[in-house]
Amino acid sequence: MAAERGARRLLSTSSFWLYCLLLLGRRTPGAAAARSGSAPQSPGASIRTFTPFYFLVEPVDTLSVRGSSVILNCSAYSEPSPKIEWKKDGTFLNLASDDRRQLLPDGSLFISNVVHSKHNKPDEGYYQCVATVESLGTIVSRTAKLTVAGLPRFTSQPEPSSVYAGNSAILNCEVNADLVPFVRWEQNRHPLLLDDRVIKLPSGMLVISNATEGDGGLYRCIVESGGPPKYSDEVELKVLPDTEVTSDLVFLKQPSPLVRVIGQDVVLPCVASGLPTPTIKWMKNEEALDTESSERLVLLAGSSLEISDVTEDDAGTYFCIADNGNETIEAQAELTVQAQPEFLKQPTNIYAHESMDIVFECEVTGKPTPTVKWVKNGDMVIPSDYFKIVKEHNLQVLGLVKSDEGFYQCIAENDVGNAQAGAQLIILEHDVAIPTLPPTSLTSATTDHLAPATTGPLPSAPRDVVASLVSTRFIKLTWRTPASDPHGDNLTYSVFYTKEGIARERVENTSRPGEMQVTIQNLMPATVYVFRVMAQNKHGSGESSAPLRVETQPEVQLPGPAPNIRAYATSPTSITVTWETPVSGNGEIQNYKLYYMEKGTDKEQDVDVSSHSFTINGLKKYTEYSFRVVAYNKHGPGVSTQDVAVRTLSDVPSAAPQNLSLEVRNSKSIMIHWQPPAPATQNGQITGYKIRYRKASRKSDVTETLVSGTQLSQLIEGLDRGTEYNFRVAALTINGTGPATDWLSAETFESDLDETRVPEVPSSLHVRPLVTSIVVSWTPPENQNIVVRGYAIGYGIGSPHAQTIKVDYKQRYYTIENLDPSSHYVITLKAFNNVGEGIPLYESAVTRPHTVPDPTPMMPPVGVQASILSHDTIRITWADNSLPKHQKITDSRYYTVRWKTNIPANTKYKNANATTLSYLVTGLKPNTLYEFSVMVTKGRRSSTWSMTAHGTTFELVPTSPPKDVTVVSKEGKPKTIIVNWQPPSEANGKITGYIIYYSTDVNAEIHDWVIEPVVGNRLTHQIQELTLDTPYYFKIQARNSKGMGPMSEAVQFRTPKGSNSPHGSPTSPLDSNMLLVIIVSVGVITIVVVVIIAVFCTRRTTSHQKKKRAACKSVNGSHKYKGNSKDVKPPDLWIHHERLELKPIDKSPDPNPIMTDTPIPRNSQDITPVDNSMDSNIHQRRNSYRGHESEDSMSTLAGRRGMRPKMMMPFDSQPPQQSVRNTPSTDTMPASSSQTCCTDHQDPEGATSSSYLASSQEEDSGQSLPTAHVRPSHPLKSFAVPAVPPPGPPTYDPALPSTPLLSQQALNHHIHSVKTASIGTLGRSRPPMPVVVPSAPEVQETTRMLEDSESSYEPDELTKEMAHLEGLMKDLNAITTA
Repeated sequence: MAAERGARRLLSTSSFWLYCLLLLGRRTPGAAAARSGSAPQSPGASIRTFTPFYFLVEPVDTLSVRGSSVILNCSAYSEPSPKIEWKKDGTFLNLASDDRRQLLPDGSLFISNVVHSKHNKPDEGYYQCVATVESLGTIVSRTAKLTVAGLPRFTSQPEPSSVYAGNSAILNCEVNADLVPFVRWEQNRHPLLLDDRVIKLPSGMLVISNATEGDGGLYRCIVESGGPPKYSDEVELKVLPDTEVTSDLVFLKQPSPLVRVIGQDVVLPCVASGLPTPTIKWMKNEEALDTESSERLVLLAGSSLEISDVTEDDAGTYFCIADNGNETIEAQAELTVQAQPEFLKQPTNIYAHESMDIVFECEVTGKPTPTVKWVKNGDMVIPSDYFKIVKEHNLQVLGLVKSDEGFYQCIAENDVGNAQAGAQLIILEHDVAIPTLPPTSLTSATTDHLAPATTGPLPSAPRDVVASLVSTRFIKLTWRTPASDPHGDNLTYSVFYTKEGIARERVENTSRPGEMQVTIQNLMPATVYVFRVMAQNKHGSGESSAPLRVETQPEVQLPGPAPNIRAYATSPTSITVTWETPVSGNGEIQNYKLYYMEKGTDKEQDVDVSSHSFTINGLKKYTEYSFRVVAYNKHGPGVSTQDVAVRTLSDVPSAAPQNLSLEVRNSKSIMIHWQPPAPATQNGQITGYKIRYRKASRKSDVTETLVSGTQLSQLIEGLDRGTEYNFRVAALTINGTGPATDWLSAETFESDLDETRVPEVPSSLHVRPLVTSIVVSWTPPENQNIVVRGYAIGYGIGSPHAQTIKVDYKQRYYTIENLDPSSHYVITLKAFNNVGEGIPLYESAVTRPHTVPDPTPMMPPVGVQASILSHDTIRITWADNSLPKHQKITDSRYYTVRWKTNIPANTKYKNANATTLSYLVTGLKPNTLYEFSVMVTKGRRSSTWSMTAHGTTFELVPTSPPKDVTVVSKEGKPKTIIVNWQPPSEANGKITGYIIYYSTDVNAEIHDWVIEPVVGNRLTHQIQELTLDTPYYFKIQARNSKGMGPMSEAVQFRTPKGSNSPHGSPTSPLDSNMLLVIIVSVGVITIVVVVIIAVFCTRRTTSHQKKKRAACKSVNGSHKYKGNSKDVKPPDLWIHHERLELKPIDKSPDPNPIMTDTPIPRNSQDITPVDNSMDSNIHQRRNSYRGHESEDSMSTLAGRRGMRPKMMMPFDSQPPQQSVRNTPSTDTMPASSSQTCCTDHQDPEGATSSSYLASSQEEDSGQSLPTAHVRPSHPLKSFAVPAVPPPGPPTYDPALPSTPLLSQQALNHHIHSVKTASIGTLGRSRPPMPVVVPSAPEVQETTRMLEDSESSYEPDELTKEMAHLEGLMKDLNAITTA
């Protein structure tokens, strides 16, 4: 092989340089094209042609004897002439140093002086001729067997015997099968001449038929096999004279099962002896053999059957039937015809390129079925990952490499011979186009290589090659178009792949132009593969992509199929199956499961087996079954074996023939007709029928006759006149006779009557009508000399041709049933025989009227109730008033239950009958309302339908998924999609919800999908924040009270391509700040306008009016304020309160809190007495106050700017003692002044006492409501205003909680802690906190308060207030800038 490879390399190198010189000399356009980078087309002269290389003569099987010479012929044709070598038993013979064996000039092998002994058999064996042509390849011939006859040994020798004249005799002489041709016989020490009467059977046995006196003498057999002759014992054969004494009929030699090859001759021996001398006839498969007219079938001496030139049609079961008149005996034997392997389709020569996949096809036939093996250049092809046997006989070569070139031979072999056929593989260079159309031997994965290339630019390498899906045995590759052709609509692609570390590369092509994905199948688990992709255009293949290394996933190790599974019948009802341990068990085999099934059915049964064989009993007789075995290990079931089929053994029939009938033909014969037993009772092939008959008066004298299995009638002749006979028939198989029919009688005629004409008219016809029937009677025709086979009775209303009935000729009356009452019928009677029907006789009759009165209707059932049992079952119960009290049914009445549902409206009723007082209705639809009613029937009386009962079946989980699932993108929002669907067709209950599953991987486990729950009354849902330009898969599952239904099929949707805003969100921070500035500015302007209006209104009020109001207030000072007092002017505190509201105190972590506030009252109307309506009034005031602000403003100011909502004032929970009034205050006032009713002194402690209103009503509902505790000296001390922060950007600590501290004390007065809202409760709506107003102060204080309130604002005070507003505006600007 090394020398061969070196020669190939030398040859290819020389050819290459010669080709280059030719290109340089001619300067063809192809060279210019090659220089420009395009793919040149190689000239046609560079394509190698296939070389004729085959055998002219092949060796054949040969029989030889010791010391003789043998020639095994062999001759092969090729240019140049091949070298011939020989193999014996697979090993090359060294003929140069062998004295007895030599190679003849034509290649044949000559063996002189064959050596053969008991312990030394150097020449016997299998020989094969091998022909080789250097630089081309090697072929091998078929295998020939050389058999050397052994030393003669007798397995049986002749024995002394005697024979009656005219009978047959046999003399045994059995030797080795290979020595039978060398056996001959001697009589009285003289060679015995063989003729038609005296023959030698293939076994060596001597048969003498029709013996005569001259056949007597001494006999012996001799074996002459090249050495000294071997003699058997010498015995005497006596011929006795014929005698009248009978002897039993026996077989001297019965046929035995034989196996022959097509074209050979076969002898089936059958020799019988007995007195009288028997005659022998042959049958094959229940058909009699015609040996007289056939050229290939000959009866030899003793009636042995010889078949020459056997064909497949000669196979079958042969029956030898011997009959001597007294008795019949039968023997059978099976002839099996085998055929040597023959090629139905031979391999063909193939051109291919490297990396392609090819298939050498080889279709063979033979019997037994041949096994096929492949040989490449004389060496056996061992199946591997790249050399595979497909479709039983074909050879598939994957990923061709240059070394795969050569001659491939398909060698078919069975028990009777072998044959070979070969083809050549030539691998062309990639730039050489395959010269012919794609042959059938190229696989679909490589046919794209066949298009010839033209000149032009080639594509660059495909981009972004990735493995998008990796499994245990397949990998899906995807890629992008090459950079040289971004569109790539006309590009095809080839994916080259190989195992890592293996040089042999395979190729898989895309199925259509423009496709950029390929799934590589049939890979090995846990194996690393290397992939690369090349694009092709009309000019050829382009650059290859970079190698991609991918490892397949590991696989659970399961057992392989159990090898050598065999099944054979052991009895008519049992079959034994055997197998072996799987080659790839992948661990310890725990047990096996044997599956079997009767042919023609689809019900497979199984049984667990722990050993390698099992016998299945209880099978049907003579029935074909199929079997398969699956091995189990700790991982589970492995690969199943192929099915094997076997039929149970035959047995005697288990039933008699059917439909036995007798037909009397004349006075001496009766025809018998029958049908075979039922197929299930035949228990084998019916080989014949046994007919037994006897005279009725002599039951012990039974006559028996046999007919073939295909015959279903028999004429029994030679009977006595006017005699009654009994007949019965039994079926036969090869196993014996089955049961017979019952005896059936028939009587022969007294005389042979005339049947050349039809019978005459019957002599009389009488009719007797009844209500629903007519009795017809008649007498036969007067002329008794004409055969009558029977009578035909016709009848009908108004016409006798409506119905016809035929009766036996012995019958004289007949009753016509099922007629209508009070109807006129016409009746006709005709006699008939085999010629036809005679003249009819007519009669008419009117049936009697029906006199039975109409039955009265029964009472309908009552108390019908429907009890729901399950989602599809309802039990209906009722009572019957016509029954006794114990409701026990003793008569034949029955009840009919009917039911229906009104959805859809046109649903029909369904009915069922019951014989008890309840009925179980099944098969109903879940969650469906049904109505039920019952009626009772007794004889011909029926009731009306009962009152209806209704029942709704229970719900069931949905049995169908939601339908019409669609996914669309939301306009203007590319990251948002809308999923729409319709409820399931089979909801089986009220849908309480849906679950939407979505994922980017349709093959992901379901627990890896994202879920979105939806309430049951919704049929649409939005899903936001999806990834752009990404395929998503959506499934929907419906839910009712019983559980989840099935999922819908996955719906794919690719989100659109879109662009985000410059800052990553729809609204930039700049826009948000602008909106905040606008809102704050509008708020400030509104405050300024309100303050100015309030100042002007205050100055217009006259001092007289103020005094008048003050006097009124002093009179009523001990009472609580009324709700209608409107004259109190807004104090200075109002302005400071607005400043307090707008000051940022803390950041709120909630982006959109719902603020609950208790603002400082703006006038006297805001402070109301505490009465029964206080809660509702305060709640109304709170709601009206909140109505001034929108959610947007709250979200913008409080959430985005981090400002605290309006401050909530905490109150001490003390009983109400004083009233609270808002009065103007001076700028300065001593802190210790106990007579001041109100102040705006900025207490440092009070500055820290502000907080949000706590939802104490929610958390401490059992406690008393908090009330305001106001000290007598400072009624408004609790309304402490925090100090105005210094100008400059405010600072916040985001780590601090949003709940202010309330633990500090104001002076000597204890302040109770107030619960505040946490982040989790800010979003809840809370009822307002009721404010319990304290009692009014003393009269002196009231008077001073009224005096203070009479003072009006001066211009300088207004100027001060405007200055405060300007400072407030600056603070707001600073906050906005920050």
